[in-house]
Parts: sequence; structure tokens; C-alpha cells
Amino acid sequence: MNEKEQVLSVLDDLGIAYEVIEHPPVHTMEDMDALGVFTKGEVCKNLFLRNANGKIHYVVSMLKDKHPDIQTTLRSQLGSSRLSFGSDERLMKHLGLLPGAVSPFGILNNAAHDVVVVLDSDLKKMDGYIGFHPNVNTAFVWLKPDDLLKFIRHCGNDVVFIDC
Repeated sequence: MNEKEQVLSVLDDLGIAYEVIEHPPVHTMEDMDALGVFTKGEVCKNLFLRNANGKIHYVVSMLKDKHPDIQTTLRSQLGSSRLSFGSDERLMKHLGLLPGAVSPFGILNNAAHDVVVVLDSDLKKMDGYIGFHPNVNTAFVWLKPDDLLKFIRHCGNDVVFIDC
């Protein structure tokens, strides 16, 4: 079973309704915008971050148009030491993902449950669909915010809401 099939299997097992859109590989929000995949709902931008000593890792998901300052906004709300982007090696080690495929679905590969999922608080206020890569950058999964929380809780990782 490939990465996308694993995500979809868990969503099915949890009774979560979703829609999948297949597309050519993308690496940036601009690439996705050019494909026109934003029509179903709100697309989320995802960051893989680590604290200064590399002992705490975060997947941060926010609405695509937000640009929080990592060293002030995110750092202070998380109560963290200095934040930086996690390396490709750390991304693979902790989430089993390649660059361009980061999303909260990556915690499915985080057996230690030690990656913290950080969500933009605006996501939990939404009624519509939000979209994420299903651990590959060739598809997009649309689901409701409450269903994303159901997935995260099923995986056993901590989830924190912040104002981006």
C-alpha cells in the first residue's frame, strides 16, 4: 500500500468523508494555484519545524494566505525555543515524507507520536472543506476540519491551536 492509500485507508476506517483530486507533482502553493485545485475549499500551507535543540518537531498547518513570523508569532504561542525548518533528513525520519508532501497526515508515520500538530485556529471555525496532500505531492484530499481533528486524535499526537 502506498502513502496515499494508507492515508485514505485510515480515513475510511474512521468513517471520514473526503474527496481526492489527483494532479501532477507540485512543490509550492504557486504550483498548486496554477493547477486550479483550490476550487473545492480552503487549501492549507504546511511547515515542518523543529526547536533549537532539535528535540521537538512540529507540523504547522494554516490557511494558504497566512504568513506568520516564525520567530515571534509561532515561537511565542508555542512557548518554544528558536524555531527553524526541519531538514529533509528529519522530515523523513519523523514523518516518513519527502519535501513537498508535508501535511498533518504525515503523523500516520510518526510511531513515537512525538511530532506536535499545530493548527491555525481559523481552521476550527470553518464550515467548508480544507485540503492537504495525502503524504504525496501528486494528490489532494479535501475533508472537514472536525474530521482532520478526528484523524489527528486517532494517531495519538498532540494538537495545538494558534493564531497565525
